[in-house]
Amino acid sequence: MAIRLEKGQRINLEKNNGAKLTDFCVGCNWGAIVSGGFLGMGKTVKDVDLDLSCVMTDANGNLVDHIYSPLYKVDFLARYGMPPGKTDSNERALHHSGDDLHGDTNGNDELDNEIITVDLNRVSPNVQQIFFFLNNCGSEDFSQIPYASIRMYEGTPTRVKEVFASYDVAADPRYKGMTALIMGKLYRRNGEWKFSAIGDAFPDRNLCETIGRIVNNYAK
Repeated sequence: MAIRLEKGQRINLEKNNGAKLTDFCVGCNWGAIVSGGFLGMGKTVKDVDLDLSCVMTDANGNLVDHIYSPLYKVDFLARYGMPPGKTDSNERALHHSGDDLHGDTNGNDELDNEIITVDLNRVSPNVQQIFFFLNNCGSEDFSQIPYASIRMYEGTPTRVKEVFASYDVAADPRYKGMTALIMGKLYRRNGEWKFSAIGDAFPDRNLCETIGRIVNNYAK
């Protein structure tokens, strides 16, 4: 049974049979905002652009790698001292499925709109923490976005085998007015990877503010 993540919760990456969970997906699912209309006629659909990203830090909390959308403008990122976006980590242990600019427009298809696949066996030895976070590139807060959720699961971007843990973002009243969520982090402890649910939300204006918050307040 999937773990319903709570803020501050720490979990071992183990499957029901006791085997270590080393290959999995972190995915985010959400819907476009549909309003008006009668019997499907005259409805309006407002695209919702959420971005699932991650950053990696070393033992001293320094930023050593990242995955976020390549669609972010290079000059914008440079103003914050951030490199261009990319979909693969340096050693290709983590891979992003690509930027979804719309959300589900015809109801919940039960598949994630953006996915980061993880192979912990290939992560560089100097990476000690991997932070996963979510940003809304529009004007809505999380409470306005249909069925926004994040989950960790075994499988592939097109086939969910078994959900390991999940966050229901839209259902949490704490996230009203918030546009950024630091979901949690993978971290090494005594030679093993573990996961800590952070669950802190903020009204950040953009991804760079959230990365700065992670590096300055969570990675040390």
